[in-house]
Amino acid sequence: MMNTPQRSQWMIGAFLVLLMAVTRGHHFASIEHLPSASWAVFFLAGIYLKPLWSFPLLILEAFLLDFAAITFGGVSSFCVTPTYIMLVPAYASMWWAGRWYTRHHQEQWSSLLTLFSSLILGTAVCQIISSGSFYFYSGRFTDPTMVEMINRLIKYSPSQFAAVFFYVGFAIAIHLFLSWFHRSRYSGAETL
Repeated sequence: MMNTPQRSQWMIGAFLVLLMAVTRGHHFASIEHLPSASWAVFFLAGIYLKPLWSFPLLILEAFLLDFAAITFGGVSSFCVTPTYIMLVPAYASMWWAGRWYTRHHQEQWSSLLTLFSSLILGTAVCQIISSGSFYFYSGRFTDPTMVEMINRLIKYSPSQFAAVFFYVGFAIAIHLFLSWFHRSRYSGAETL
């Protein structure tokens, strides 16, 4: 099981809040905008942040960022329908995938397989919940069909997976570097 000190949790939590704030609100990446880190933020929060209140806090942040983007930022409200509430279980799937992983984490390279398995499953479930509920129940599409839903998943899922893997991969690199630094610092101190 991963044991993150409380001070580190506060720093990680602040970074995740900031990361969501600077990347949310743009639906496609460009030179000026990184892809949304929201899904990765919920996954990483599930891993690193122990307090259960971190999940509703991040949900509130996502809502407030969307509200501000639509109200003050000129972002289209096309995606805000009665199915918007389905983002809660969609994000919960990412958060719970991170929670599941942290219970199975070991400081071994083989743990990466467990990490990627939970990340793939969480992202797939999140994509199905968020896209499926929007496609079938938003009222934005006439005569939705399962075949068209599958085609939409095939079309849009690669960019979602790429964004999640980009941010989580970056987090893995930071985690490995800090673990190495911590071990080398304390093992070097013992030999002095």
